[in-house]
Amino acid sequence: MHMADALLSPAVGVTFWLASGTALAWSARKVRHDDRAHLVPLMGVLGAFVFAAMMINFTIPGTGSSGHIGGGLLLSILIGPHAALIVIASVLTVQALFFADGGILALGANIFNVGVCTCLVAYPLLYRPLLAFAGASPSPRRLGAITVLAAVVGLQLGALGVVTETQLSGISSLPLSTFLLLMQPIHLAIGLVEGVASAALILFMRQARPDLFATSVLALPVAPKRVPFPTRLIAGLGALALLVAGVFSWFASVQPDGLEWSITRTTGHPELQTTESALHASLSAVQKKLALFVNYKFPLAAKPDTPDIATRSGSGKVAKQVWPAVDAGTSLAGIIGGAATLTLVMGVGYVLRRRKVRAAL
Repeated sequence: MHMADALLSPAVGVTFWLASGTALAWSARKVRHDDRAHLVPLMGVLGAFVFAAMMINFTIPGTGSSGHIGGGLLLSILIGPHAALIVIASVLTVQALFFADGGILALGANIFNVGVCTCLVAYPLLYRPLLAFAGASPSPRRLGAITVLAAVVGLQLGALGVVTETQLSGISSLPLSTFLLLMQPIHLAIGLVEGVASAALILFMRQARPDLFATSVLALPVAPKRVPFPTRLIAGLGALALLVAGVFSWFASVQPDGLEWSITRTTGHPELQTTESALHASLSAVQKKLALFVNYKFPLAAKPDTPDIATRSGSGKVAKQVWPAVDAGTSLAGIIGGAATLTLVMGVGYVLRRRKVRAAL
């Protein structure tokens, strides 16, 4: 659901930069007052993991499309909605600046659609109330159903956001009814997959590390009140992020993602032909200079003779005919991207913590 700049007018793009920036400022204030000692390192490794997981598109059977997780609900459950939004924004920023995955003008809208709609809407307004209604210790089946439902609603809101933003931008080649009827069902399927995956991981971690949920609505009756620093968990998540970026990324689906699929079905072309404004041109030039890993490839390791069959709208990701695409360039680019995300998230986290200490003094 990474929107390209071509899908947005400058006015709409700037408006959603302001909206997402406001949400991030509020979230930063909340995180600054969070006393969990393990929060910042956990945010960092989860950011690296989500970055790596987003590289893996899974095929939606019978559609010719694919999707990838957004990660907003999973992160909200594990570290809280405000920390989760900061992590999602960091992932999307690294993707846009260094991988040309989503536009710079569209970054605010992408943060809103992928992060705000899930972290600050679906999680607090749906997931938490339903979980509280389910009782102190919901069964795995009930917990799984609530997680799937919240993931689906979050993705549906994000997909509706994309449609609304294109309409507000006056993109006449994407008529409302047709685009909406394609975007919502395909992201329903993607949301179901993400929900099942998130539920499975949450159920596992709730049994393996109940202390991490001691202050959440998922707390078990026997959960300890004090959370020891989860050194092994953080190391394990870091190793998993390396494995996903370095190896599992080879198995990403070659099908176009849900947004590009919807655009192609609506217009007959995978990319829109629009007139660029001066702002579009300037930001495109900036992105071309910064994006060292276009197509999620390390430049020196890229294979120029590999045939292409499709390019994702605005993302720069190129689907390959060969599957699995065993490629050291993809692995290296993914590992660098995960490391960059980890560095950005932890840098932001520690800056917020330092400001808290100074304020206390």
